[in-house]
Amino acid sequence: MAIKKVVILHGLYMSGFVMLPLSKRITKLGFDTLNLSYQSLSPNTATIFQQIDSFIDGESTAFVCHSMGGLIARAYLEANSQHAASVKKVITLGTPHKGATLAKHMKDKGFDLFLKNSVEFLLSENHDWPFSAKLYSIAGDLPLGLMPLIKKNSESDGTVLLDETKLKGMAEHKVFHLSHTSLIYSRKVMDYIESILSSQKQNTAIDFK
Repeated sequence: MAIKKVVILHGLYMSGFVMLPLSKRITKLGFDTLNLSYQSLSPNTATIFQQIDSFIDGESTAFVCHSMGGLIARAYLEANSQHAASVKKVITLGTPHKGATLAKHMKDKGFDLFLKNSVEFLLSENHDWPFSAKLYSIAGDLPLGLMPLIKKNSESDGTVLLDETKLKGMAEHKVFHLSHTSLIYSRKVMDYIESILSSQKQNTAIDFK
């Protein structure tokens, strides 16, 4: 079934404003979009999920999420509401699906105050993607950020390790030579997202051991 609607979720310390360029392009493609802002440090999942349910309203839907937004999308699917069954594709940009090493480092160093309730999502240790919705994980490998200082000789987008973006059972994993935030604004990334939203093909899940 063709995608009709797209839910857009931003990441930590951000708001829907940073996702506006991406949201506008998706809207121009003919999709009905919900660019949802939420308190990333203290996400009220009941309110977020209710807003998403009301927007989906039984229509075939995709998610496009940056960073922690992808973990919010996962929590929505885990809640398994009636409308969650209408989610066909989840596209994530720089999402630490396996848990964020940077967040763990901050917590270990006593900087919990700067993370608040976001740790519930950022410190999750997921190993697979068990949902019927197809996961397309986009990652960056331009290490502009704190990660090279925390974990030397690692592959990352500067904030999220490349390995953290991979999950057993995802449909596709695509790497761009971009940093964590620039994934949102890249034309190449947007072209790739467009191809996913427009494609009706059923991708074979990738099995990462």
